[in-house]
Amino acid sequence: MGKLAIIGGTGLTSLDGLNIIEQRKVETPFGLPSGDLLVGDFHGNAVIFLPRHGEHHTIPPHRINYRANIWALHQQGVEQIIAVAAVGSIRDDMVPGILAVPDQIIDYTYGREQSFYSDDFTADKHIDFSYPYDQDLREKILLSAERQGLAVVDSGTYGATQGPRLETVAEIKRMAQDGCAMVGMTGMPEASLARELNIAYATCAVMANWAAGLTDGVITMTDIERTVTEGVEQVKQILDELIRLQ
Repeated sequence: MGKLAIIGGTGLTSLDGLNIIEQRKVETPFGLPSGDLLVGDFHGNAVIFLPRHGEHHTIPPHRINYRANIWALHQQGVEQIIAVAAVGSIRDDMVPGILAVPDQIIDYTYGREQSFYSDDFTADKHIDFSYPYDQDLREKILLSAERQGLAVVDSGTYGATQGPRLETVAEIKRMAQDGCAMVGMTGMPEASLARELNIAYATCAVMANWAAGLTDGVITMTDIERTVTEGVEQVKQILDELIRLQ
């Protein structure tokens, strides 16, 4: 396996066995990334953590500098990215608290910088995005979960919405009709930017809540945070196993 980066919340820096050896400030041609890169060592394997929303989760999904984030990791020689994301459940089998490894994306976002080559585009800059997630990396996540005895849903379409608000009932109905299994706000253009730089990219998604209209009552951040906290503990187990496989 090549050099690995994990994009997610800062809570993942508590991964057992991870030794943070440097908090690296970097600049890119596209501006500053969301935060310092946390360069660590895990049982002899180099790992880089990047907090997608900033150190204190102050950057909303639509204002994340995705280009700077991916380019910063590219500058450090990263060849693989695991993106950890909290998402809403749409499909019946994806109950809150379970993990999933999506295999497709539908992009509903708008106004986000989609390419490193927007200002220097030529025909050869088109990328094949038929299968947005790297299959080998997906399989490593699934194998690591199996070895840890964790239930993970294999496949599903990630619907990427603009945020920062949650979706309406009508929007979720439309997404379900489109074939989406889950809904999140950060999956794009993160995945396609990684593809432009030939970085293997896969997502480990934590089902945080049922999406709008799929359950009675109001969706509260308190409930979401509690479920995400429990899910992240399982993500840590998977990452522990996966990094050891390198």
